[in-house]
This record gives sequence, structure tokens and C-alpha cells, in this order.
Amino acid sequence: MIEHLRPGVHANDARVVLFDFDGTLSLIRTGWVDIMVPQMVGILAALKTGESEDTLRGIVEEFVARLTGKETIYQMMELAEQVRLRHGQPEDPKVYKKMYLDALHETIKDRLEDLRSGRVAPEAHLVPGSRALLEELRGRGLKLYLASGTDHDNVVEEAQLLDVYRYFDGGVFGALDDLSKFSKALLVKQIVESSEYSGAEFLGFGDGYVEIEVVKQAGGVAVGVASEEPACVKVDGWKRERLAGVGADFIVANFENLAELRAALFPN
Repeated sequence: MIEHLRPGVHANDARVVLFDFDGTLSLIRTGWVDIMVPQMVGILAALKTGESEDTLRGIVEEFVARLTGKETIYQMMELAEQVRLRHGQPEDPKVYKKMYLDALHETIKDRLEDLRSGRVAPEAHLVPGSRALLEELRGRGLKLYLASGTDHDNVVEEAQLLDVYRYFDGGVFGALDDLSKFSKALLVKQIVESSEYSGAEFLGFGDGYVEIEVVKQAGGVAVGVASEEPACVKVDGWKRERLAGVGADFIVANFENLAELRAALFPN
């Protein structure tokens, strides 16, 4: 089922498509929030400010969600700021990032190894319908870009393991240590300023606040992927509200009903 938030909006004019990766196409990192949030809550609770764990969790969940889609380091920078606000001495955000990635790796290492060995097919870790959608968009002659807040080398490897790397003729982009060299907003700006495409020719797919906002600010059409992971059968109400709030034109839980999605996006 596709929810049309803005009746009449379509992507008939689209020539370029921007995809987020984790939670939009890839399910390899499903569960990352359940690692990041408790870890951050524990760091703040150790400061013994008298705030309840529920209060701290609410604060952490808000900024983690707000920054989802941006490079992971931004969430760690906000954690450092929260420590500072409580008169603590924060670690360098890169230290917090390493702590998080080390814990995440323990959760996903078996998934990666299963894919590398061929024991598990890529489709097991893709949002349902992803490949058919990518085939459809490429078949229409659209240029596809993949942009993720996950570190670049990891995005490249995981996109290859899922056998989706080959669809992105525009390129695959992930987070770099130098924040001035890559962001989703910068990528869209560069594409628009290349004079090859206008903002109105953008179609975007994402499960995070950032990519939807970037595409809408450029003047494009945005599809919010509000999956209740890992099954990706139902829409997650909280995700839906976040994505709708930043301008998503459509909401989907997955891409399984390609015919309906095609008719909604390309009615002509």
C-alpha cells in the first residue's frame, strides 16, 4: 500500500534518483538504534545528574532520529555536546563513534559473513521489492545515486554484497572523515549545479529525516520508506510522522507492489 500525502504530485519529470541505503534498501544494519541509544543513555547516566533513564532516553532518541541520514559522526558530536551540557568532559566524537561501530559490528558480523560466503542470498537483507524497483528505474533511463551516512568503505562493500552497487551509475557515496567533502545536501547541490539536472528532476527514496528534506528543498519528489523493521511489512507510525513532517510526498513500507508504486510515481 502506498500513502499519497500530496495528491497530484508525481515524478514524471524525474531524471535522477537519490537513494539512502540503510533502512531504505539495506537491512544489514537493522537494529542499529537498539545499540546506539542504550550506549548513549549509559554514557549520560554515568554523569549522575539526577535525570531519570526515561528522560535521558527521550533526549537521546530525539537527536538520534533527527540526525538519522546524516553522517554517524553528527550523532556522536551531539552526544559530546549533551555530555558537555551536563558539565562532563566528553570524549572526542570519533571515540564515541568507534565504541558504537565496535558494538554494531558484533551484531552484524554474522550477517556480513553469511553474505560473503553465499550462505544467505542478498534478498534476505534487502527491503522487499528493492531489486525490482532498481531495475524499473534504470529501465526508465534514470540516473541513480546512492548516498549514505555510513562510512564510505562500508557502504561500498555492503552494496556489493547485496548486489545493488551495479545499479548506481551516478555513484555510491558514504561518509568521509573530512565532513566538508561529503554530505547528502552537498551531493544534491553539486548535481543541480552541474547544469545537467534541475531540482525538480529529482526523485528521492529514504527512511530518514535528512534525505527527504534535502530532496524536497531542491524541489524534487520524495518517497518516505517508513518500514517497521526487520519484516518491512507494516508502516512504522513514528517513522511515518517524522517523514511526513519534513515533506515526504509518498509513504511506503516496502516496494513489493511495484505496479502500484509505478502508477503513483509515473502516472503518464
